[in-house]
Amino acid sequence: MAKSLEELASPFLKGLIPYTPGKPVEEVERELGITGAIKLASNENPLGPSPLALRALREALPECHRYPDGGGYYLKRGLADRLGVTPDHLILGNGCNEVLELMARCFLLPGDEVVIADPAFVIYGMLAHLQGCNKVLVPLKDWTHDLEAMAKAVTPKTKMVFIGNPNNPTGTAASPAAIASFMNTIPENVIVVIDEAYIEYVPPELVPDSLSYVRQGRRVIVLRTFSKIYGLAGLRIGYGIAPPSMIELLNRARAPFNVNALAQRAALAALDDQQHIASSRRVNELGKAYLSAELERLGLPSPPSAANFLLVDLKRDGRAVAEALLRMGVIVRPLGGRYLQSHIRVTVGTPPENERFIQALKAVLQS
Repeated sequence: MAKSLEELASPFLKGLIPYTPGKPVEEVERELGITGAIKLASNENPLGPSPLALRALREALPECHRYPDGGGYYLKRGLADRLGVTPDHLILGNGCNEVLELMARCFLLPGDEVVIADPAFVIYGMLAHLQGCNKVLVPLKDWTHDLEAMAKAVTPKTKMVFIGNPNNPTGTAASPAAIASFMNTIPENVIVVIDEAYIEYVPPELVPDSLSYVRQGRRVIVLRTFSKIYGLAGLRIGYGIAPPSMIELLNRARAPFNVNALAQRAALAALDDQQHIASSRRVNELGKAYLSAELERLGLPSPPSAANFLLVDLKRDGRAVAEALLRMGVIVRPLGGRYLQSHIRVTVGTPPENERFIQALKAVLQS
């Protein structure tokens, strides 16, 4: 008798739940018979891409019949100059997710232990599961990575530690002192992944010098992205900064031409648009202050966020509230798991979008 597909598949797929993406806004509107829906579910920049990036895209379109630069020469050089590293310290990915996947494929083996905060970005746990690793989940402390407890959770079997800073879905950031203390404690044979997807939104006093560990040759990779403040989520481009010896190993597993030509051109142009970055930060801080104040008036707790989204405790079924908001054309992210059944995650939008979310939320809660 022929084996079933389940029997032929990797045993580590068992128990793994696929990531569930949200539906396109247009499909939501069609299904619900509404118009003008707003999406506050995916932590995108509501201002969109830099005008310089859009111009670069238009200029690059006639060359779309050519394969992209497989080594990302110009973008790596631009990033290296900006970050104070060499191009050999950099790897580009189809979003940060691809770099995370490369880290897992290259370094994680069945039976390895992986230390992860709980709750944290769901992909960390999925990748550990897929590689047959033992996940060591360390609860947050005051909604922030408990780095002291995470360091104590490390054993001789620990291969990798994931740190989301700021953390998704809580938006909280660990202090530079806490990061430094953790790095002083962690054994040198443990690989530390520091995911800084939202770092451009973080107040200066909370930004750690993560790249110093890379320059020292520590077994650290720092992840950053063009999907958030740079507004290029649809082009899928992120990058990792790590010692050249680690980058060389990752490149052995990286697919050729993994980052498309348009993404590379747009990202390089976006790097130079400091006005767009400043405007995005300003809109985010104003919006976050407004949302935090309004949520406080409603008696809904929200941890202090250093990112471009808020975690909101609705004190009732978060998924039911999210469904009700959806029917009003306001798309937010319902959560779940052990700690977040009553929570939603809402992206900071433009002022009109933020006001519409609050009004819709009030209507839902009153009903």
